Amino acid sequence: MQLLAIAGVSGREQRVMQFIARRLRRAGAPDDALRFDQAHRRCPGDGQVGNLACTLGGSMRGPRRMFVAHADTVPLCRGARPVRRGNKIVPADKHTALGADNRSGCAVVLATALEILRSKRPHPPLTFLWTIQEETGLHGARHLRLGMLGRPRLAFNFDGGSAEKLTVGATGGYRMEICATGIAAHAGGAPEDGVNAITIAAVAIARLHREGWLGRINKSGRSGTSNIGSIAGGEATNVVTPEVVLRGEARSHDPTFRRRIVRAIEREFRRAGRNVRNREGVCGDVRFDGRIDYEAFKLPDDEPCVLAAEAAIPTRAVRRSGRFPAVGWTPIGSPPAEFPPLRLVAGRRTATRFRSGWTLGSSIGPAASPCGWHAAKGMFSSPYCSAVGELDILVDISSLQAFVNSSEGESWLVRY
Repeated sequence: MQLLAIAGVSGREQRVMQFIARRLRRAGAPDDALRFDQAHRRCPGDGQVGNLACTLGGSMRGPRRMFVAHADTVPLCRGARPVRRGNKIVPADKHTALGADNRSGCAVVLATALEILRSKRPHPPLTFLWTIQEETGLHGARHLRLGMLGRPRLAFNFDGGSAEKLTVGATGGYRMEICATGIAAHAGGAPEDGVNAITIAAVAIARLHREGWLGRINKSGRSGTSNIGSIAGGEATNVVTPEVVLRGEARSHDPTFRRRIVRAIEREFRRAGRNVRNREGVCGDVRFDGRIDYEAFKLPDDEPCVLAAEAAIPTRAVRRSGRFPAVGWTPIGSPPAEFPPLRLVAGRRTATRFRSGWTLGSSIGPAASPCGWHAAKGMFSSPYCSAVGELDILVDISSLQAFVNSSEGESWLVRY
């Protein structure tokens, strides 16, 4: 509650960091264990403070472990006032967001550090890290001074979601800024002399939408997403707009396909720039500036930090919450075999019973051979989780795993 009440949008995290540092010192963290870097000086805009790290030596042998959370919130959280209503914490003003992304993560990491400091319980070397300006492009992590971390061997990032959800991979993200330039003219006197930059953007966006290159994208068995998230330009209704600036992104687990999405966006904007002309035949122009925020990755199943995180999930808490530990690409999950049977129900019959006791009920096709991938339709049902809508299920009987897409666009890799 205290962290939620502190204002701290991207670039304005100083009060949050001061609160965290003050609580760490009160719990016994020595001054030389706390370090701020100067990442904010290398980030876009006028940041107030850098990343904060607290490093503790170990009282027992073991690899250094790092626990991370970003401290900034999105602009919609500005002015948020958290209040309790029953067993929930909600914003007092419905027009503001709460800021649980990611003050909940900050609280988890801070509470862990405070417990270690106060209890004096044995622990391996530990690093606690709070980063800045994540919401605007991972800038704090990108410009982090690695030397103040103490060379951690295992790392765990807390950024919203269920406590049972383990994210071991992510799509690669590419952000772009698109500047469409036209020619100004009086919109009432001689609009034909102008080239409207808004028209260039509109033509490009319309064609991208029509050709399936905006939103969720599926092409030739590959998938990704793209979005034009903001557009700014124009000053008056009686002026043919000479310039607009758009900001967008492209994402995919497949770096090659992500680059294909970016090329499609660039191609359509350049085409629109060439085709929108004034009466003299003069066309507009389009410039692009882009960068990779982070590359796609997936940690292997035997990665030490994955194994440690899986072992830390309390079984009773999982059963009580009615959720399985989700392990996989965001938001892909892998329920372990010791949990109660989950039924994938479709059609009128059960096709296959897997060795863990999980059942796929379906009309599997096109061929019911003992190996290879097969398509099915179905629903999730279990005493410990509710149905999530119609599913498209791709089953590999030979390796006992299924790739599941829900009607709401989420995906799971289910290993039996």
